[in-house]
Amino acid sequence: MAVSATTSSGSASALGALSSTAGSSADSEQRFLKLLVTQLNNQDPLNPLDNAQLTSQLAQMSTVSGIEKLNTAFQSLLAQSGSSQVLQSASLIGRTVLVPGKELALAQGTNVPFAVEMPQGAGSVKVTVTNAAGDTVRSYDLGALPQGVKTLSWDGKADGGALVADGSYTVNVVAMSGDSRVTATALTYANVASVSQGSAGVSLDLGASRKASLGEVRLIL
Repeated sequence: MAVSATTSSGSASALGALSSTAGSSADSEQRFLKLLVTQLNNQDPLNPLDNAQLTSQLAQMSTVSGIEKLNTAFQSLLAQSGSSQVLQSASLIGRTVLVPGKELALAQGTNVPFAVEMPQGAGSVKVTVTNAAGDTVRSYDLGALPQGVKTLSWDGKADGGALVADGSYTVNVVAMSGDSRVTATALTYANVASVSQGSAGVSLDLGASRKASLGEVRLIL
């Protein structure tokens, strides 16, 4: 697993950003005070600024300043949370996870486990395993399935009982409830090679350009 080192340039950038935010807030306060003093110096003596207006303007400035500080603190908490998730997820490296996917890798005729996730029950569920050409080599009629995850295993044989060649295959699921199609998701097992932090959160690298989020993990072995 590659771990990004924290460099002095990165720290300088972070400090620069914080300084910029603080400077921006201070500049806004200075501009507000200058405008307020100018307004007081140039007010109409016969119609001076009353206390209610002055209090309202001060309260607005205080609110803006408070929101800026809250936003800065919130961004800092988000950054710390992301780093913490990456460290916690590092324990998954080398482990096998069950995640949404259709790819099955058959090698030396060994059993290939997979699963079907049902967000709701269905009266008829059929699973097919197809080769690279799109031809069906194995089919399963699972009948009615309730909501949940149904684990399965392919023995590497075609419907006729003959062993098929090693290689990559695809599993497809069709679930029906009466005349309506029900959403069903194929789940496959994969090994976690590394973890990384992105804009969408922690991402698991499963190899072969395949990635999954933490929320997609259904089982950890």
